[in-house]
Amino acid sequence: MTEPAGNAVDQLAAEINEVGARASKTVELGRRGFTIAVLTFVLLVAQILPWVGDHAGWQVLLGQGGGIPQLFAATSTGIGVVASALALASRRWWLAWVCAAGGWFATVDGLLSIWSQQSSHAGGAVGAGPGYGMVIAWVAMIVLAVNWMRTAFSRA
Repeated sequence: MTEPAGNAVDQLAAEINEVGARASKTVELGRRGFTIAVLTFVLLVAQILPWVGDHAGWQVLLGQGGGIPQLFAATSTGIGVVASALALASRRWWLAWVCAAGGWFATVDGLLSIWSQQSSHAGGAVGAGPGYGMVIAWVAMIVLAVNWMRTAFSRA
C-alpha cells in the first residue's frame, strides 16, 4: 500500500525540523575539541603537582593551603575538568557558555591565588610562592577559557 504524497512530505518536514532543532542546541568542536580535551588532561596532571608549599593541587582542593588557592582548585576542577568533560561529551551550546564564563572566573581566581602566594609572607599564610602546578593550571585555564569562548561565540 502506498502512502498519500502529502503524508510522506509531512513526515519528511517533521524529521527535518527535528534535526534542525537538535543541531541548533549543539556545537561543532572540530579540532578545538581535541585542544580542549588536552587542556583538561593538563589540569588533571596539574592537580598532582605542587601548588602551595609542599601541598599538591588535590590537597589544596581538600582544604590544605589556604582559602583563595582552594577556591581556584575548586573552580579549575569544576569548570576546567568536570564541566569541560560534560560539554565535550554532550556538545551542548549552553554548556559551552557555562565553560566560557566559568573559565574566565577561574582564570581571575587563579591570578588571585598566585598573587596571594607571592604576598603570603606578609600575612603569615601558607606558602612561599606559587608552586609550578598552580602556574601550569592557571595558564591551562586561560587557554581553556579562550577556547570555550571561541566555541560559544561560534554559534552567536
